[in-house]
Amino acid sequence: MTFEPFFTHGASRSNPWLITCDHANNTVPDFVNGGDLGLAQADMQRHIAYDIGAAGVTRALADILDAPAILSNFSRLVIDPNRGMDDPTLLMKLYDGTIIPGNRTADDAERQRRINGCYTPYHTAYETLAKRPNTVLVSIHSFTPRLKGRDLRPWEIGVLYHTDTSMALPLIDSLSAALDTPVGNNEPYAGHLPGDAIDQHGLQKNRPNVLIEIRNDLIETEQDQVKWAHFLAAHLVKARAMTNL
Repeated sequence: MTFEPFFTHGASRSNPWLITCDHANNTVPDFVNGGDLGLAQADMQRHIAYDIGAAGVTRALADILDAPAILSNFSRLVIDPNRGMDDPTLLMKLYDGTIIPGNRTADDAERQRRINGCYTPYHTAYETLAKRPNTVLVSIHSFTPRLKGRDLRPWEIGVLYHTDTSMALPLIDSLSAALDTPVGNNEPYAGHLPGDAIDQHGLQKNRPNVLIEIRNDLIETEQDQVKWAHFLAAHLVKARAMTNL
């Protein structure tokens, strides 16, 4: 069976939104160590391998907004599509205290093989969808409530951005008015890494964009994923109206 490095959902839809999910799946293609990175199955189900619940939110949000979506179909531990090509964490050998056995001896040739088989096809398809008129990028991610040895994170949701705040700041204001918990303002992560997916397809191409992080224990079930998608859709539409995009 031919490996597909990405999935599209509603690709023919004409709504300007483009919903993306860079860490949608924990798949390890057969051409990478025979489909095994040497981790226990329990580790492959953790946040280190993919963004738990993010794929379901992405599809549901795309349906609600009548928008196209693109989702990766390979684990971030194979190669991380939300990193620039020269980022040292593009191919992770240690993540949140866990050594990735299948990556420990990966050399430049292996790194390039994974780029060719996963990373480049995903970004090529991403850019094809993003070229539609007036595209607004919405990137869906999830985060673990607590990293190993760290404090419990106080946010249910975070909004990440860099130089383009056109969608992010109105969205933060809208979400903050609706939630009792704090909205992460460039939390739990900084909103920019040079060459990351939003940088490549949003900032460098002058496309409005926002990256949303949802705490993963809140979106483990399909029911919760749909609930959060409806919640996000309302606030995204409101934020976009405030910016006249």
